[in-house]
Amino acid sequence: MPTFGHDYLRNVAYEIFKAAGTPDGAAEAVAEGLITSNLAGHDSHGIGQIPIYVNRIKAGHIVPNAFFEVERETKTTAIINGNWGFGFDVTNRATDILIEKALAQNIAAVTIYQQSHIGRLTPYAAKCAEQGLAAIMFTDSGRSPKAVAPFGGRGRRLGTNPICICVPSNEDGPVFIDMASSAVAANKLAVYRRRNEPVPEGWIIDKDGNPTTDPNAYDDGGALLPVGGDLGYKGYGLSFMGEVFSGILTTLGFGLDPQGKHNDGSFIAAWRIDAFADLDWFKQQVTDFIKFIKTSPLSAGSKGIMYPGELEKDMEAKLRKDGIAVEDSVWSDITGLIQEYELQGVVGTP
Repeated sequence: MPTFGHDYLRNVAYEIFKAAGTPDGAAEAVAEGLITSNLAGHDSHGIGQIPIYVNRIKAGHIVPNAFFEVERETKTTAIINGNWGFGFDVTNRATDILIEKALAQNIAAVTIYQQSHIGRLTPYAAKCAEQGLAAIMFTDSGRSPKAVAPFGGRGRRLGTNPICICVPSNEDGPVFIDMASSAVAANKLAVYRRRNEPVPEGWIIDKDGNPTTDPNAYDDGGALLPVGGDLGYKGYGLSFMGEVFSGILTTLGFGLDPQGKHNDGSFIAAWRIDAFADLDWFKQQVTDFIKFIKTSPLSAGSKGIMYPGELEKDMEAKLRKDGIAVEDSVWSDITGLIQEYELQGVVGTP
């Protein structure tokens, strides 16, 4: 696999989306969102999405110059219609509105609907934490193709429905949890297919409901499983509630529509820490709590204890220095787009 510097890949993504009709600000938001995912070690949400997004633009499923619309708002709430614009841009702008309201009123929440894929949830929640806010976020795909079987079932009825929680601290990187309520995010299956590798046990079932490690079984009528293995009712419960908050509450609805546009309905709530406790004290307490957790004796085979988000922080530091490896098939597709839009002289060589 070829390896590239993050700045070069960010510029490639930006120029491709610009050439596909995306305004500057939105193109920057998408490129940054994708590269941030690669740097965190989550290639499933990284530049491998470029060809997918371009295809969605061509199909009319993404409107790159869509109107950002605040349909209704109060001092503490807002309903935002992305009008099928790029989710990275729409949700970034929605988060700015959320932060302004929460700082002014101590607590606020926004819903967002009719927008494309928003990638990892962490950057939005972390943006809140940087302003002294705690944040919680749910995302769901509404009435669209589904990926996950409910606990005890084998038919796809749920999205991967991720949840993210982030809090301020004195650590170098954000302290957060950002997880799919399924055993794995659907995009990670594509990574395993591209690499022709079996997936771990407990991720998927085949069309007959049998456990399998074949990533191709998903496309042959299989389904992802809720997170939790034998205790998958816990992941299923999180997924159910995530769909209520980010599918039903956002008015996207629920249900299985194989022809539906991919969209990410989102619910984000944020509140000021200093409405409940001194902010500096709280941040130090979280950091001291992390130190306390790390005093635990290690279990057999453990390489150490990390706080939630530390793995991504360390990975980013490494990949900023060493570069980002890109699968051959992904780079071939991206090279094809560079040629299609005649960007060879614009993006240059890595």
